[in-house]
Amino acid sequence: MNQPHVLQLCHGYEPPFLDVARQYAGLFADTPYKVTTVYLTGEFSDQVANESASDEVFFLENTSRDVRGLKRKQIKQLQRICEQRQFSFAIAHRFKPLYICSHIPDLFTVGVHHAFGDYQRKTRRWFVNRRQQRLALLGVSNAVRDDIRHCLPHWSSDRIQTLYNRVDYEQLKANLVEREAARKFLGLTQDQYVFANVGRLHPDKDQATLLKAFALIAGQLPNAVLAILGQGRLESELKQLAQSLGIAKQVLFLGMVPEAAQYYKAFDSFILTSDHEPFGMVLLEAMAAGLPVIATDCGGGKEVVEGCGQLFPLGDAQQLASHMTQIYGLSSQDKTVLADKMDAKVTENFSYSVVKDHFWQLPFIKPYAMKMGVA
Repeated sequence: MNQPHVLQLCHGYEPPFLDVARQYAGLFADTPYKVTTVYLTGEFSDQVANESASDEVFFLENTSRDVRGLKRKQIKQLQRICEQRQFSFAIAHRFKPLYICSHIPDLFTVGVHHAFGDYQRKTRRWFVNRRQQRLALLGVSNAVRDDIRHCLPHWSSDRIQTLYNRVDYEQLKANLVEREAARKFLGLTQDQYVFANVGRLHPDKDQATLLKAFALIAGQLPNAVLAILGQGRLESELKQLAQSLGIAKQVLFLGMVPEAAQYYKAFDSFILTSDHEPFGMVLLEAMAAGLPVIATDCGGGKEVVEGCGQLFPLGDAQQLASHMTQIYGLSSQDKTVLADKMDAKVTENFSYSVVKDHFWQLPFIKPYAMKMGVA
């Protein structure tokens, strides 16, 4: 029997998509399938190739401008790769790679969607509806899955499923810098209570509500500060808001911190205020550090936090402030109990082994599992 191959097509390898490529390649570990990962954009990189966890890696080295329009060049590039090996099926991350894969004759493609609104455009709905028999779609959370199902009401629900992002939880923990050193690196003092937020300074992340909530309680919580890690177009506006709320001295804008997750032990709790978080990987990173977490009651973040953290209605500064006061007062014992709940939630839902098992049980993947004897 010929060695079975799977094609993985990615738009590029910029963060977080190198990790995404590695995650999906890992689904085929210890199976007969060999993984060929192709990056549409981005220059050749030995480091990226090594970190892709794939049997072979191709860099098509297009620019972002190159992949606009009808993408005839990229379709031909992929066709040449497909002519050299027979792929059992393809995994395409985001719509443009799905579009390109869909032009390869007889190639069944699983499109993975990492954001909301991918099928708001009529042209995209028309395109996938015409190729429905050769496609299946995955959302990285139930929230993203349901958004796709809403946009494609004539599709069978079996063809639009969820596959969560996953983490090597133990590796995340092993990479953590200890509290004292992490605080020193970030410029935090050892006696501060640090509420933390990590993300782009962008309207979707709604740090304005976080600032308003913190302003309601800052005067009541000794040594409390709010650390915001990230950059974006709202930086000046958010700093002005902190100034107008009278909390500028207690809000620390720390900018972009490379490999930020390894410094999470510097914080005492973690807050995500996003309005449309497709999944919320930062929440899993915070949970690995044992931090009490608060997230908005919407999007994929809710699915990560529910049952082991606090949820609040989007934009409700008063409710968020109440939760912040509550977690500020947690005892060491309370935190230990909470950390155990978070560990259990991640292990049961977002670990590599659990997600891998779920992948091979998906209704459109199970025939390939049965054909090659994958458990």
